[in-house]
Amino acid sequence: MLITLIVVMAAVLSGLILVQSSMIKSASDIREEQFNQSVKNALFFVSSQLNQIEEKEARLSAQLQKSPVGAVVPENFNIFPRNNLGSSSLSFGLRIMNQNSSRFVQEQYRIDILDSTRITSDSIAFEQLFLLQQQRRREMWLRNDSWKTYKIFLEGRSIEERIDSIVLDQILKSAIVEYGINTEFKYAIKNANLGREKIVFGNADYSPGRQKEFPQRLFLGDFDGPKPNYLNIYFPKRTGYLLKQTGLAIIPTIILTAFLIGIFVYTIMVIFRQKKLSNIKNDFINNMTHELKTPISTISLASQMLQDGTVTNTPKTIEHISKVIFQESKRLGFQVEKVLQMAVFNEGRLKFKLKEFDINTMIRTVVGNFDLRVKSKNGVLETDISEGSLIIKGDEVHITNVIFNLLDNAVKYSKDVPEIKVATERVNGNVVISVKDNGIGIPKEHQTQIFDRFYRVPTGNVHNVKGFGLGLSYVKKIIDSHEGKILVESALNKGTKFSILFPQINN
Repeated sequence: MLITLIVVMAAVLSGLILVQSSMIKSASDIREEQFNQSVKNALFFVSSQLNQIEEKEARLSAQLQKSPVGAVVPENFNIFPRNNLGSSSLSFGLRIMNQNSSRFVQEQYRIDILDSTRITSDSIAFEQLFLLQQQRRREMWLRNDSWKTYKIFLEGRSIEERIDSIVLDQILKSAIVEYGINTEFKYAIKNANLGREKIVFGNADYSPGRQKEFPQRLFLGDFDGPKPNYLNIYFPKRTGYLLKQTGLAIIPTIILTAFLIGIFVYTIMVIFRQKKLSNIKNDFINNMTHELKTPISTISLASQMLQDGTVTNTPKTIEHISKVIFQESKRLGFQVEKVLQMAVFNEGRLKFKLKEFDINTMIRTVVGNFDLRVKSKNGVLETDISEGSLIIKGDEVHITNVIFNLLDNAVKYSKDVPEIKVATERVNGNVVISVKDNGIGIPKEHQTQIFDRFYRVPTGNVHNVKGFGLGLSYVKKIIDSHEGKILVESALNKGTKFSILFPQINN
């Protein structure tokens, strides 16, 4: 049921993440398209402005009847030819644009005027003809805008002459800002005659590399058609700018999605932790039941033997049964005390009686009491006590219990013949107590968990040592409360070494 629930939750969360990712991608694409369109609009505006500047120049030249600077003008071009009746002929040339075509046509009008000495009696008729031709010429001129003729000549200039770099820079900066683009840009004017592209002028450090370039063809309104001149622009920080702009819209979505993922992961961790704790507590209850049931059964059996008279009530027998009842009662009391002690410790109600004492003296006392137990198994308990005194400040009773717990584990988890060594030493201002055995060892993957409450290393059927899983948890809490440290070194089937570090008071 739990696995099914996790799978369903993971599937729902994955679907939500996919939907959110799709929305973020769409928002990013929309923002990029808006940016690209804004750039294109800004470049088209710049191109239009350059064209308008050239038109104004052509209009001004037409108004002043003066050839534009740099324009290519035919030598015989005379937009308003003066009448010269003293010459034998008068030429008039115009370039006009057919309104229905982009092709330009050159029309030549020629009026032959007789010299005044050749004027005959038909001079009146000739004058009328001349006035008619003059009127026709004026009407033709009115149909063809004079400034457009000048602009045609301006279009013949090179791109360097047609564009003022200072004016272009000002127009381009204004257009970029006007269209809401607030990031650095680089530009260049390029010419692509004969298919070979070259930079005419622009930023000296113009080098787009793999950056996206935005081209805009210039002077689209040229009468002869636009030439291969382009204004190119790119944005060195375009990617970061787009991410920043897009992020303002999608950051709340990302934050909420991240919170949702975090809550989901945390929930799964809590579920598995609770399941693990439930299993550990079940094991603890089973172990505690066994540990408490054994002495109770022994006491019950001994008392029954005394009651029903199945054994001879000799002083020796009664003494033996009494001793068994006393030992089992003591064992039962010890187990109950251990459970109550951990409960009190976890609730924070445990009070320490701190005082200064000698670790070496305490170790000698504990080893002396434990030596008989080790020898009963034909084992060896060695000591390597440092010279002098090692004074620390702490609760002597609890620290003594810590050493007893470590020695008890060393005996319980040892092989057939226990080999235990207890040592003390000074290391960098600390008192170090080590307990080493030749027991079954602790697998590396379990070494970080052995100090957890109720935790017992799984051993299968290798041994049948019973316990609550509280001993090392108690040891760790006592040492931490005394601002000490405990380290473990162990290898499977090679033994275990626990090292305890306490701050030393005297040197």
